[in-house]
Amino acid sequence: MQGVIKSYDPGTGDGVLIRETDLAEFQLADSALEGSVFRMLRQGQRVLFVLDGDQRATSLSLGSEVDMRTPDIG
Repeated sequence: MQGVIKSYDPGTGDGVLIRETDLAEFQLADSALEGSVFRMLRQGQRVLFVLDGDQRATSLSLGSEVDMRTPDIG
C-alpha cells in the first residue's frame, strides 16, 4: 500500500499516515522504521507500507515520487 505521512514525532517515534486509496489513517507501529532506509519522516512524504496484526503501519519503504502533493485531508 502507498500512503503519505500526516504527522511524525522523531522524539517519540509516534506518527500517523494516510492511505492514498481511501484516505484511511493508520498509526505507525513501534518498529515501522526498523530495517528501512528512513531515520526520520517528514509530513507529506510518500511511503509504501504494510499493516501489522493491530492495523498499524509497518515495514516502511520509499513511495512513488511521481506526485509529491499531500492528499486533501481536511
